[in-house]
Amino acid sequence: MSGIQIRNVTKIFGPKPKQALEKVYEGWDKSRLQNEAGHVLGLNRINLDIEPGKTTVVMGLSGSGKSTLIRHLNRLIEPTAGEILLDGQDIMKLRSGELREMRRNRFSMVFQGFALMPHLNILDNAAYGLTIRGGNKKKRLEEAARWLERVGLAGYEASFPGQLSGGMQQRVGLARALATGADILLMDEAFSALDPLIRKDMQTLLIELQAELQKTIVFITHDLDEALFLGDKIAILRDGNLVQTGTSNEILLEPADDYVDEFVRDVNRARVVTLRSIMTSATRLKPGDTPDDVIRETRRLFYKFAYIVDDDDRFLGIVSAEEAERAKKRGLSDLAGLMRPINRVRDNIFIVDALGEILHSPAPLPVVDEEEKLVGIISPRTIIRAIMRE
Repeated sequence: MSGIQIRNVTKIFGPKPKQALEKVYEGWDKSRLQNEAGHVLGLNRINLDIEPGKTTVVMGLSGSGKSTLIRHLNRLIEPTAGEILLDGQDIMKLRSGELREMRRNRFSMVFQGFALMPHLNILDNAAYGLTIRGGNKKKRLEEAARWLERVGLAGYEASFPGQLSGGMQQRVGLARALATGADILLMDEAFSALDPLIRKDMQTLLIELQAELQKTIVFITHDLDEALFLGDKIAILRDGNLVQTGTSNEILLEPADDYVDEFVRDVNRARVVTLRSIMTSATRLKPGDTPDDVIRETRRLFYKFAYIVDDDDRFLGIVSAEEAERAKKRGLSDLAGLMRPINRVRDNIFIVDALGEILHSPAPLPVVDEEEKLVGIISPRTIIRAIMRE
């Protein structure tokens, strides 16, 4: 898998970019550079790690620099300054032949405007990236046909782009990108031209394929909902500056500045924030502990319940402080007979998927990981604070 490190990448458009670069280093912003020096600041000292096998979404409004950035990754645009490292190698130092080889074998692109050849049928369009490489024609077409089937276009091989809907044409573009076997997929506003329902279908298709293929994907969008839905990590640009990077939860719950806060204000957090990101710590004890332990720990943390786990931290049940008080008066020495079951919720689900259960539970619900280990608790108060972002 391929990781990409972007280091201090700056791009200035204009007749004397190197001279303008000094002004940027002195602190000139995009507006001042354009008004006083006649140059456009496309990117300003961008530092970003693109993790292998993950989807990194770069988002921002028009003019933010997001499309400029993605075109730097395969050197369709040359930076004014900075480095771009692919598996530790600075691609700025590649000679023309090496660069051509990298573009053919390491990168594939999916464009907003589909970029299909109108005079070629769907099969030949899907095979186009392989055709450029050369090799056995039969194998190229077989590989292209396989990916057309994967994206739901089996039976359309002989059709031409003009005979397909926009969503179907973009599926061809995706099949063409995947057929090359490249481990890095660059997607520049790939779904922006599609109708909302078709766009959602394409987003879902991409997630399904990515779960299996684990490509290194860089996805450009101006749509926050799309970014939150697709991105393992989100990078937000403004006027050529990288203002925040993080997971969906981090972007929504901890916006870096007023710009990001305004961007995310109207998002329905219940649909995109996971329980793990907002859960609180639990009062955890073992079955061999005593009612006194429950009383002491719940008082110390101002909780009404203790959560009982085994030696491997797997959740077993709960004991209330009230029950512990009664048990102490009866002389009980451990908690094994006091534990009672309660539903548990997984840490990786969204708030909305557990909301009803949380609101109707008599106690904060235990949050467990995939191994049933207790990782925290979740209560209605916690939910309200997260949604309202108090």
